[in-house]
Amino acid sequence: MKDIDVLLKQVKRVHFIGIGGSGMCPLAEILHSWGYELSGSDNNESDILNRIRKMGVPVVLGQKAENIEGAEMVVYTAALLPDNPELVAAKESGIPTFERAELFGAISRLYKNCFGICGTHGKTTVTSMTTQMMLSADLDPSAVIGGKLPLIDAYGRVGKSDNFVCEACEFVDTFLHLSPSVAVILNIDEDHLDYFKTMENLIASFHKFALMARDAVIYNGDDANTLTALEGVTGKDLITFGYKDTNDYYPENIETVRGAFYAFDVMHKGEKLCHVTLNVPGKHNILNALAAFASVLYAGGSVEKAKAGLEAFGGAGRRFEILGTYKGITFADDYAHHPAELRVTLEAAEKMGYHAVWAVFQPFTYSRTYLLMDEFAEVLKIPEHCVMTEIMGSRERNTYGVYTKQLADKIPGSVWFEGFEGVSQYVVDHAQENDLVITLGCGDIYKAARMMIKMLGE
Repeated sequence: MKDIDVLLKQVKRVHFIGIGGSGMCPLAEILHSWGYELSGSDNNESDILNRIRKMGVPVVLGQKAENIEGAEMVVYTAALLPDNPELVAAKESGIPTFERAELFGAISRLYKNCFGICGTHGKTTVTSMTTQMMLSADLDPSAVIGGKLPLIDAYGRVGKSDNFVCEACEFVDTFLHLSPSVAVILNIDEDHLDYFKTMENLIASFHKFALMARDAVIYNGDDANTLTALEGVTGKDLITFGYKDTNDYYPENIETVRGAFYAFDVMHKGEKLCHVTLNVPGKHNILNALAAFASVLYAGGSVEKAKAGLEAFGGAGRRFEILGTYKGITFADDYAHHPAELRVTLEAAEKMGYHAVWAVFQPFTYSRTYLLMDEFAEVLKIPEHCVMTEIMGSRERNTYGVYTKQLADKIPGSVWFEGFEGVSQYVVDHAQENDLVITLGCGDIYKAARMMIKMLGE
């Protein structure tokens, strides 16, 4: 089978199986802008499918062998089962098929300045921040983001410059398909150990990613695991960010504004670049902002325009996204699904001045819940109220014999329900005026937030 880089130069018609995925859509948009003829299929209607149809791309609901007719190449989402009729038909008829990560990698090689933003926590926020700051700094980037950036109302964009900002996910080593000119490493924490098995293996993958960067690595100089991953990486610009003034980029004169928001001086090697006020809550966003700043300035952006873009950034979709206030109760939604992410999100929520905070949590994957059970229990004691659903297994089978009840038993006063109906009814019945209800998890818990808002409306 031909190499995807070679094939992309030869084919004109590409079919996407699962084109409605947030990771698939921006890649389809990039190919479409380059003049490729596209078609796609998916199982559920969505805003993304409407967006793709508006570009003139035919999209079919449901997956059938005939959907691939005329395609010279097929790209499929990683979530696909091997017996998918379109995938089977493509393989049987000899049409070259590639998983999304392979196309993503090939696209990354067509940009001179590819910024691959990776790390256990903060990828989507920093990719969104960097994209918005580059737009503000007239650097016109293309982007592939893991969440929706409100400024562009999309998961990515096609720019006309050589700058490409992309979220580089370590799950199943997906990011090793990319070819970054600049690797941005935010942090390395215990996660995806169902795949990596050990922290040493996880750190080794980030080490490989750092080695792959052609020009520079921008990394968290305060994070011990990241420093281990950078051992032996030479021959490129090594740029650090962190709280300590031994880093290249660091904050000074940190102050809190409006409870959970922060303002600080952006320092670079002893020189004050500017003073910024963040519009995203939580102290962790100081480091996210410094990583984005370092990236934008490395790409040639000016300090003033980068600052303007950063101060205008109000967060990415499902990243402490305020959904509105209904009958005096404020609803927010966040993607946090690891104890470290839950901690920073809930600590920020507690500082926002609400009467009480409700954490509505959907545990995601049996392995993560089982391996980090005590850590989850510890952070879910932070809010005044904790309400949970049964674990969303996603790609896993419950070989661990783990259930939400075991987690709830470790959190005094917490309650859990099988599904969203029970969760929503309980919260609507008990939440009071001036409370904050925040749905948490990377599954479909956001549906519970919509359900609660609908119940209050009725």
